[in-house]
Amino acid sequence: MVQCMFASLHLQGSCRKASCSSSRDESRQRVKFTDERVCKSHLLNCCPHDILSGTRMDLGECSKIHDLALRADYEISSKERDLFFELDAVDHLESFIADCDRRTELAKKRLVETQEEISAEVAAKAEKVHALNEEIGKLLAKAEQLGAEGNVDEAQTVLQEVERVRTKKKDAEEEYRNSMPASSFQQQKLRVCEVCSAYLGLHDNDRRLADHFGGKLHLGFIQIREKLELLKKTVQDKQERRNQERLKRREEREREERMKKRTKSRSRERKRSRSRDRDRERRRRRSRSASREKRRSHSRSKERDRRRRHRSRSRSRSRHSREHSHKSSRDRDHERESKRSPSERRSDGLNGRTESRRHDDREAGEI
Repeated sequence: MVQCMFASLHLQGSCRKASCSSSRDESRQRVKFTDERVCKSHLLNCCPHDILSGTRMDLGECSKIHDLALRADYEISSKERDLFFELDAVDHLESFIADCDRRTELAKKRLVETQEEISAEVAAKAEKVHALNEEIGKLLAKAEQLGAEGNVDEAQTVLQEVERVRTKKKDAEEEYRNSMPASSFQQQKLRVCEVCSAYLGLHDNDRRLADHFGGKLHLGFIQIREKLELLKKTVQDKQERRNQERLKRREEREREERMKKRTKSRSRERKRSRSRDRDRERRRRRSRSASREKRRSHSRSKERDRRRRHRSRSRSRSRHSREHSHKSSRDRDHERESKRSPSERRSDGLNGRTESRRHDDREAGEI
């Protein structure tokens, strides 16, 4: 009976988990990688929640959506256009590294408060021992990594370098031991790691140092810091490229505006030249019409003068012809009168006077 109850409870729990997972999958299917709820650091493979998972400083689940399918979509789209998700990732990693640096400073203050004060010379010698310990740990971690990858010869070369550094460390420890009392030397002197803010001992053995510097926590912080520097450089390069593109577009716009102004000025100049040509043509036409009118008036005046002269000539000719005919008629009458008798002359004289008077009166009326 109890087994049946546990089985039913187990089935209910599994059904709830399946329903929750199915609802999450459905919600993620509806979300795109450009959504604000998606972690941009996860898309760029640098989220601290992913890198430090399973370490002493495991941050748990990220508050934003992590999905490998969305990362694949982003990688495909980022090849076609710049989305500038690096800005969000830089802000995220900078805030995380700032918190880590604050923890490092607090740890250093605690060590200063808890450990005995030593002189500057002794502190420098202790710092030299710590630096050699750090170098040995890094070399051992590198040798282990090369051995795991199958590069045996390179790993042997690194181990030889480790032996040389160990010799330097022994000399440094001897100097440090001779510079302070034996009771103080036996105390564990600690140091804070500048990368991951973990505590390192002055007398840690090689295995402890290799585990620290080759561990996931230390390497994860190194990866985060390197990724942050790389993202900063990428953002700077993209901003410079964008600024150059903006400057280029601005120069193109200014060039287009200058071209438009030139075309406008040319069109205005053409219009002005056309208007000047039209005005010049109008003046020419006016001058031509004025010259024609002047020639016409001059010809009219010449024609009038010619007609006037012709009339005066015709009048003078008619008058002369009349006078000549009058003289010839008088001469003929005088001859006839001389041939006639005195009695006829007297009678004709009276008639002639009356006729001559009538003739004179007629000529005077015509004139």
